[in-house]
Amino acid sequence: MTDVIVASATRLPAERFWQESALGQSLKRLAFDTHLRASVTFENTLGLPVIYNRLIQAAPVGSLLVFLHDDVWLDDYFFSQRIAEGLQKFDAIGVAGNRRRVRNQPAWAFVNERLEWDDRANLSGSVAHGKMPFGAISHFGPTPAECELLDGVLLAARRDVLVNSGVLFDERFNFHFYDMDFCRSLRAKGLRLGTWPIALTHQSGGAFGTPGWQAGRNAYLRKWDAVVAP
Repeated sequence: MTDVIVASATRLPAERFWQESALGQSLKRLAFDTHLRASVTFENTLGLPVIYNRLIQAAPVGSLLVFLHDDVWLDDYFFSQRIAEGLQKFDAIGVAGNRRRVRNQPAWAFVNERLEWDDRANLSGSVAHGKMPFGAISHFGPTPAECELLDGVLLAARRDVLVNSGVLFDERFNFHFYDMDFCRSLRAKGLRLGTWPIALTHQSGGAFGTPGWQAGRNAYLRKWDAVVAP
């Protein structure tokens, strides 16, 4: 099986990451998997797109890349197998997403600035939330499903697909909206996105409405203004 490389960034030093973070502890638990590798930037002060792009440019030919937050528990001990299976069907995968886009969409699951949920018929996937593994599950809709937008808590793609299509993460987005922009960039190249069933627990519920989130939203809408509608 092809190597699966997990890219992440953390503010923690290396020792604390492996001992304290959800992702670090999860990767230690999955150490039996010889196909799973980690590329973690410790004591990070850079935006996630910078870290992720470095991996895309340095990763071995043929590798599968997973872009993952450090506050995620990997509950699924078939993790690398799930990634490989999903990337046989889609060019990029996530654990939750939306089958459509609408104008001025503020997040993958919402349809307006009031953060009202899209119709459940358009949503796909599941994500658990909680401070500890195996948290309470938010089920959005059936998966696998082809999507237009994916939740950035986990994004995965083949290294060769990204390099050959010229798609990178836009480094103007520090933390918020890089996922929405990445999905738009992939779709603009005609690549297929989809959700895939992978069990994980996210410790965070998001930071909607914060100044950083609003700045990212403004940058996203400026970039895609001419083509923001599907």
